[in-house]
Amino acid sequence: MFAIGSYVTIPVVLAQVAGSGGISLTTLGGHLLAVVVYSLVGIVVLGGSFWTIKRLMPYSVTKEIEEDQNTALAIIIGSVIIGMSIIIAASILG
Repeated sequence: MFAIGSYVTIPVVLAQVAGSGGISLTTLGGHLLAVVVYSLVGIVVLGGSFWTIKRLMPYSVTKEIEEDQNTALAIIIGSVIIGMSIIIAASILG
């Protein structure tokens, strides 16, 4: 239910902002394009860092987590992904 509400709310807010004279559609489009580009760059960097982690490990990360049920490794990999996400978000925000 939350996801449906957010999909309805976003266009309404954008229409109100564009219609109120607070921001032009050109500026709004530029900002939305920047958001999409930075998001894609962040996803690529995050994927690259996970790929690097998998290559640096002397064993198969996927086998250890999925087949051997290595919870400690899963927590460490998850922590690294969250840390990288925070770093990427901070670099995007400036």
